[in-house]
Amino acid sequence: MASGPVKVGIIGSQFEADIHAASIQMIPDAAEVVAVASPTAGHAAELARRYGIPRVFLDYREMLKEPDIEMVTITAPNDLHARMTVDIARAGKHVVCEKPLCLNLEEAEEMIETCRRQGVLLLYAEELFFTPKYRKAKEMADQGAFGRVYLVKQSEKHYGPHSPWFWDVERSGGGVFMDMGCHGIAFCYWFLGRPRIRSVYCQMGTYVHADKTLGEDDSIAILEFDNGAVGLVENSWARRGGMDDRIEVYGEGGVTYGNLHMGNALPTYSEYGYGYAVEKAPTTKGWSWPVFEELWNYGFPQEMRHFARCVRGKEQPEATGEDGRVVLEAIYAGYASAGQGRKIPLPFRPSGVRKPVDLWLEARQARAAGE
Repeated sequence: MASGPVKVGIIGSQFEADIHAASIQMIPDAAEVVAVASPTAGHAAELARRYGIPRVFLDYREMLKEPDIEMVTITAPNDLHARMTVDIARAGKHVVCEKPLCLNLEEAEEMIETCRRQGVLLLYAEELFFTPKYRKAKEMADQGAFGRVYLVKQSEKHYGPHSPWFWDVERSGGGVFMDMGCHGIAFCYWFLGRPRIRSVYCQMGTYVHADKTLGEDDSIAILEFDNGAVGLVENSWARRGGMDDRIEVYGEGGVTYGNLHMGNALPTYSEYGYGYAVEKAPTTKGWSWPVFEELWNYGFPQEMRHFARCVRGKEQPEATGEDGRVVLEAIYAGYASAGQGRKIPLPFRPSGVRKPVDLWLEARQARAAGE
């Protein structure tokens, strides 16, 4: 078994790649970014300059030839996750794949099986498993603080994604439910101890951004679990005012509320504005809530430290490709539910569907044609 910091390569050079690079820089004893690959040369070079990354590649497959790289993180668009994961695994390197895992269940199973066959880890980058405030809530629940938990809520809302590809359903696979509903589904599933998801009921619509996307920009999903608990997942790309991320946990013996930013923010009023407040905040004039140690509050450095320790055999993975597949199946059921207007039982394996949002879009088109 090798020792020392895990040598990491990053695929991508935009918003999420910056988070990975910054987070790994915060844990130098555990991991070190030694290369970045992106077809956008200027962006890759700028990321490398900002974080002192020594090697830059325009083709990630060339980066995979570097013998010292042990782990590769994927921050590319969703439609590239499966192909990249297979290539990384075949190069004998461990994989960290950003959420959602991929576009369809066939891809998910190929990713999982290829990594298993090649003897490498497929690590699913779900930072809510590592968010300090949310982990504390789970610790209390596991200690019996709330008795039998019957409802877990997770909500993430803002005014839309950073990169243009998110709006293109051919690349992203869907709208806000695909982008952020995956967080809430994963969180409820993990918080409750990974019980089987029994059914999904979902409502969604495109209320603000119909000029940008065919996908939904607001969604509500209800998940029923085998242990009798319910998960409520609320997501929006239509909320103004910056990021809002929170949880609520209800049990027969107690309740807890967790707001990711409030309590870690400085309520601030400014006539003039200033540099940066919090992710997705469009302005810093007027009232704002600047967050300190933002990446640590989200859990990104803790997540990357855990993944690096998994590579070294010091910890067992808490977020795996199998988790990503569970989430993806629930996402498919959610889009089918919104399209059909009914609860969808799981297991759910639609055939001939390339991406989740098609199950909603095709149902809408069929209804429109019949009217």
